[in-house]
Amino acid sequence: MERALYGDGGFYRRGERPAEHFRTSVHASPRFAAAIARLLVEVDALLGRPDRLDIVDIGAGSGRLLSNILDCVPSDLAPRLAPTAVEIAPRPADTPPRITWRADLPERITGLAVANEWLDNVPLDVVEHTPDGMRTVLVQPSTGAERPGPAPTDEDRAWLDRWWPLHEPGDRAEIGHPRCAAWASVIGRLSGGLALAVDYSHSRGSRPVYGTLTGYRDGLTVPAVPDGSCDVTAHVALDACSTAGERAGATSTLLTTQRKALRALGLTGVRPALSLAHQDPRAYVSALCHAGEDAELTDPSGLGGFGWLAQTVNIPIPTALTRGQRST
Repeated sequence: MERALYGDGGFYRRGERPAEHFRTSVHASPRFAAAIARLLVEVDALLGRPDRLDIVDIGAGSGRLLSNILDCVPSDLAPRLAPTAVEIAPRPADTPPRITWRADLPERITGLAVANEWLDNVPLDVVEHTPDGMRTVLVQPSTGAERPGPAPTDEDRAWLDRWWPLHEPGDRAEIGHPRCAAWASVIGRLSGGLALAVDYSHSRGSRPVYGTLTGYRDGLTVPAVPDGSCDVTAHVALDACSTAGERAGATSTLLTTQRKALRALGLTGVRPALSLAHQDPRAYVSALCHAGEDAELTDPSGLGGFGWLAQTVNIPIPTALTRGQRST
């Protein structure tokens, strides 16, 4: 998976853009970025409006999320904002000049770090419960053919016992401690502010019996053959990442869904009153478009079903996210 996505000639190394292969919230509507911008404004206030405020997009893809956020921030914040895209693919030619483009995480972050559909592409191993016990699944990279391999390591077993125990032959788990470590590395760099992970996810009480590993190419679901021709992804155990983040220094946590989070941030999806069509037809059409975009972003069977893991360091969870929700 590491080589297929990030090795020489790997799927993301050669500059493939997520929007060309699967639908993301960023590309579904600029209203997603507007909601993140509202969150950024409150993080800024909670930090006391520092001279420099970081906004870091981890796994930035085309850089569109940052570009859209820059279009939304208020004029008093814009000059203090330091936008950084973390992405191994080459910088697109249309990226605004003020966005810093780098392949690795900044050493320190004061502000907001967003990892939208990043953790699902952090490589991991798959384990299967076989009649001979637990075995790591080996895969032939060019064909996707699988066979049982060695027993999982002690580190793998410890993670499985805590977060994804297997009970019956045929059950599979995707070992998530590399994602936990990746997320902890984000929290560990946060000197103050909020880190947000957004991804398809599951929790310990509802892990999928056969796992979620799959591939995407040209808008279609395809077998997860790790030959570099497709995106290889698996849903994220955000509850495990949450604990890893707390160990890395997070001082407060909110684990919720995109539907609940975006509604708290003002994306209601409410259709405008029909009377507006007679009073101001253009405003009615605009409001109707916004309602449709909000509906897609908050659809519980689609993008609205994404998990949101928000963790802070030295500030509370912003009230913009906690309306009607509980944080710890």
